[in-house]
Amino acid sequence: MERVYNFAAGPSTLPLDVLKKVQENLLCYGESGMSVMEMSHRSADYSAIRDGAEKALRELMNIPDNYKVLFMHGGATGQFAAVPLNLLNGSGKADYVLSGVFSKKASVEAQKYGDIAIAASSAGANFSFIPATTRESFRPDADYVHICFNNTIYGTRFPYIPDTGDIPLVADMSSCIASEPVDVSKFGVIYAGAQKNMGIAGMAIVIVREDLIGKARENTPAILDYRLAAENDSMYNTPPCWSIYITKLVCDWLLENGGLEAAKARNEEKAALLYDYLDHQDFYVAPVDAPSRSMMNVVFRTGDAELDKLFVSEAAQAGLKSLKGHKAVGGLRASIYNAMPKEGVEKLLAFMKQFAQNHSQQ
Repeated sequence: MERVYNFAAGPSTLPLDVLKKVQENLLCYGESGMSVMEMSHRSADYSAIRDGAEKALRELMNIPDNYKVLFMHGGATGQFAAVPLNLLNGSGKADYVLSGVFSKKASVEAQKYGDIAIAASSAGANFSFIPATTRESFRPDADYVHICFNNTIYGTRFPYIPDTGDIPLVADMSSCIASEPVDVSKFGVIYAGAQKNMGIAGMAIVIVREDLIGKARENTPAILDYRLAAENDSMYNTPPCWSIYITKLVCDWLLENGGLEAAKARNEEKAALLYDYLDHQDFYVAPVDAPSRSMMNVVFRTGDAELDKLFVSEAAQAGLKSLKGHKAVGGLRASIYNAMPKEGVEKLLAFMKQFAQNHSQQ
């Protein structure tokens, strides 16, 4: 069976070159005589993989030396608790910007541990835009400010980095990490589930400024303590070995293909193909305010739930899979992460045009 174009929001499509390399080394990695899945995480062979993953990610994202890179269990959802447990250690206050489901979930989790305020929200407009903030939006004694940089479900992303002054800014970048250059030094913590744009499920990538480490609450589970993770090179216990390996391969692939400047250019080109079409037709509805549109997750709908279902079904038959919108909003969604080739977007665009032509008179 031929491979399809997979527009899933996560777990999502991987670069074909990465899959081929995995296939090539699946039974025997290098001269080790075994698969990476069988290796001791304490072995020299695996230590080289883990160290290589961190080195590649640091180079790719230009991560400053005063930041630690951690590979942790629990995905991004685990970080909803890890962030307050590690950072909510001064005033016990934190401010959250609500821009979608995951920022809301993060705020609800954080409420277990301290005084959480909603600094800004677009919930009243069904999260169709990113709310504006200024430094005055945040409590001056907050221990941190939390945002979700790209909202997978609603198809929005922050068009700016909030000005939080001296308050550490924490960003969930699960669905946009490594899609374009970002100034890491403007953030106290960046975290991301790997399965959307950097690898496979089972791991969170955490990039944390060193001065924020070592202040975790006494009741913080060891598995979520940034200090223990940093001091043990993310191997306080058996790490998500296979996920780290795949992330290394994805980072290597991005570096080999021009780094994040080149990735940004490719991603902007793909997104422009869909948004330009959506803006110049009247069959589909694009609900997101233009300045807040995501480059990774393009959401749209026909306005008829049954027609949306038919779109998903016919698209699948045409080799275009996983275009159903999230259950929270319905409609349609095309996730066009780094690994989605331009050809896949072009094929989707041609299908969209044909579907509109076939059904516009009904």
